[in-house]
Amino acid sequence: MATDFGNFSMDFFSLKGKVAIITGANQGLGMAYAVAFAKAGADLYIPHFTDDVSEVKELVEAEGRRVEFIQGDLTNKEYIQQVVDGCMETYGKIDILVNNAGASAFAPFEDYPDRYWDMCINLDLNAVYFLSHAVAKIMKKQGGGKIINIGSALSYTADKHCPPYTVSKHGVIGLTRVFANELGEFNIQTNAICPGFLATEVNAELRKDPAFYNKITNRISAGRWGEMEDLMGTIVYLASKASDYVNGWHISVDGGFTTTL
Repeated sequence: MATDFGNFSMDFFSLKGKVAIITGANQGLGMAYAVAFAKAGADLYIPHFTDDVSEVKELVEAEGRRVEFIQGDLTNKEYIQQVVDGCMETYGKIDILVNNAGASAFAPFEDYPDRYWDMCINLDLNAVYFLSHAVAKIMKKQGGGKIINIGSALSYTADKHCPPYTVSKHGVIGLTRVFANELGEFNIQTNAICPGFLATEVNAELRKDPAFYNKITNRISAGRWGEMEDLMGTIVYLASKASDYVNGWHISVDGGFTTTL
């Protein structure tokens, strides 16, 4: 054959020997990313804000992988540098960064508190920029890396009563493109995942409301809310060699939610 396909193998999807920072991975969707990476062979460094890390620690170590933690506030630039320095001191490298940590706050638009705006923008957008900027310097010296930002269905749409979350998740797509353009020449790929509506503990009460549940489900062509495992293959793909020629893009993992009126 004129074309040689012999180099490709399923090893392209392996993360064996890789080190990943995943912010906020001690809970929620971030925990799913952490377990997926551990199953694929990566060791983890997890910056977290809330106290409990026991569950993710147990899950990662059950896969035979190492996980270390650093607690603090990602809106603090000094802490961001501590995250980078701490990972380098622990593992000696950073192969993957997942900007997962985030927050939202809901209130009527006309009375929306300034403190909610500042909190969401600082964590959901500014921290993504500053941590990526710091990690990119390490990845450039290492000869490559992967940055994965976490957007949302609200990266393309808007909802009421959460202006900063909507703005920041739109901004995450812009940052993804900026970093892809700036860093691609250094073998650093930056992409985003935009999860849709996934069934989690956080929205368990909302899903008990038939009107809300059906409103959302009727827009999902898959006919169901997503599960944690629906995200895990995509995050591994974007972190692996298999996506080396994918740069500056965003993948909606939403069952078709954002394709429907």
